Amino acid sequence: DFNRPGQIDNLNATGTVAYNLYSGGRATAGRAAARAGAEAAERDVHSAHQQLAAEVIKATFDLQKARDAVTAMASGVKAYEASLAVARARFEANKLLKSDLLSLEVQSAETRESLLTARHAAELAARAFRFYLGLEASGDPIELAADDPAWKRLALPEGRDLARHPQLLGLQARLRAAEANVEAAQGARRPTVNAFASYHYDQGWESNRDATSWSAGVSLDLNVFDGGQTSGRIRQARAESLQAREMLRKATLGLELAAQRAHLAHADARERLAVATSAVAYAEESAGLTRARFEEQAVLIADVIGAESRLMQSRLRRTFAEFDERLAVVELRRALGLNPLPEL
Repeated sequence: DFNRPGQIDNLNATGTVAYNLYSGGRATAGRAAARAGAEAAERDVHSAHQQLAAEVIKATFDLQKARDAVTAMASGVKAYEASLAVARARFEANKLLKSDLLSLEVQSAETRESLLTARHAAELAARAFRFYLGLEASGDPIELAADDPAWKRLALPEGRDLARHPQLLGLQARLRAAEANVEAAQGARRPTVNAFASYHYDQGWESNRDATSWSAGVSLDLNVFDGGQTSGRIRQARAESLQAREMLRKATLGLELAAQRAHLAHADARERLAVATSAVAYAEESAGLTRARFEEQAVLIADVIGAESRLMQSRLRRTFAEFDERLAVVELRRALGLNPLPEL
């Protein structure tokens, strides 16, 4: 207070402390919703990491498969070149028709063309591999380990439990957050209780006296009418909770179906690999016998072409089946919410 200009008559100081004793459960529900939201975000990050790891492994397998296909096609080209050498010698000795020689020449040229296509596919696979690693498209050649020990640890999961799937855990956390938001919205209808304490100090300079006073109390606030805002927030929160519950149910069914498909795909890939491995053994033996008989002039050019084509195709099918089986394991682990490799 100012008594006259330039002179202070009294000095007043007041301090007040307020504390919320009960907020209708809104604070507790808000903290629960925040914790559930943070957990859902962590689950999403974990799921994204798993997705990226699976894509990198898939890109690695695609690159290896493309390069093995180049190797198989190159072996076919060499086999045709060896047969062509024998055929040209027989043609020069007038023991082979020119039409047969030309047929072998055409087949050899088509195989070389397929080799060029396979090399182009391998180059594209290498670029895709660099993309998933975040590297520049052009750079040093990529060298893959011939027998990477990491792939030996790529094992089938022991069960089909989806309880720890990060996507489901994230949706469950979102459902808890939505339910907490419903509780927070309903808390607006409940009364709030606040406690307060106040302290007052007065100092009179002219009279040289001072005095203190304090007060404390409890207040009760009740929202009687808010124009339907609270009811609207409750309905919205309930609708969001119902939506989160249905999303969780849909995701659960979808992931169960994906796990079943992945399991069947792996079983199919494993059976195809066994058949393709046997077919390569038969094709190699058949091609070897056909080449020997061709040198002895016991078979026709068509037989040589057929034997070499079957051998090349069987090797390609085995190569594809090997990597398809590995990829099926990766997809099955991803469908179950597991890391593609156990150590990741």
